[in-house]
Amino acid sequence: MTKDKIGFIGVGLMGHGMAKNIIEAGYPLTVMGHRNRVPVEDLIGRGATEAKTPKALAEASDIVFLCVTGSDQVMAVTQGEHGLAAAGKPLIIVDCSTSDPSVTTRLAASLATQNITLLDAPLGRTPKDAWEGMLDVMVGGDPADIDRVRPIIETFSQRMIHTGPTGTGHTMKLLNNFLSLGYGALYAEALMLGEKSGLSAETFHSVISGGRMDCGFYQTYMNYVVGRDRNAHKFTLSNALKDTSYLNAFAQAQNAANPIAAAVRNSYALAIGTGHGDDYVAMLSDIIAELNGLPPKS
Repeated sequence: MTKDKIGFIGVGLMGHGMAKNIIEAGYPLTVMGHRNRVPVEDLIGRGATEAKTPKALAEASDIVFLCVTGSDQVMAVTQGEHGLAAAGKPLIIVDCSTSDPSVTTRLAASLATQNITLLDAPLGRTPKDAWEGMLDVMVGGDPADIDRVRPIIETFSQRMIHTGPTGTGHTMKLLNNFLSLGYGALYAEALMLGEKSGLSAETFHSVISGGRMDCGFYQTYMNYVVGRDRNAHKFTLSNALKDTSYLNAFAQAQNAANPIAAAVRNSYALAIGTGHGDDYVAMLSDIIAELNGLPPKS
């Protein structure tokens, strides 16, 4: 059976590993240039071809995966003179970004009039898991369309959950990130309070690790705090602010009071406001500590 031709836009931290697994499974792959040429050149070396515009990529593809920052970037690559929709052909677009669900549903309705199907398939886990084909994927869309893309998603995932119609995948992703980023903010404050009272991060970690409050997110976070591994938890503070801002906008649209989510967002807004947008989430622990008068860590 002839395999679908796959396009991929966004071969960054997560997308590089995903695209690598797609091409290794034998799918013809076209990627679009990225500001970091290293993953692009690696994928070309593995047999991918490169397109210069989203329109050109769509013309070479049956199914296009997006793994970009958020809704603004998704709109930019789908719309306009050189966007995916400008190819004027039937297409399935799978948005693996963490996007605003309200934007996703509006975009899906608009693209449907052009014979383009939009599915939302945001991701759980880390770039390491993407490379190893072990991601969790939350997929929103029609079951028949999901069956079409399932074999491709399975090349880079260990678990795939159908959440409902298009838009519900992004909703679930925001809830997932609310939990994880909420923990990130809590850890930072708890560690700061412990240090101010004479409890080291090592002592904190020895108590929590292996107990009921332990989890995979905690372990990668603490691999930075205790082990000082800058690459242990590669999710930027700017992305954390974006996702928590999306969540608060979603709560507002639901007329829901969300005081905890608002406080979590403000923790990341504080980090961005002090110039740390390109740092990773676990580094919030250093920022909160220093703002409370503790000495910088090496």
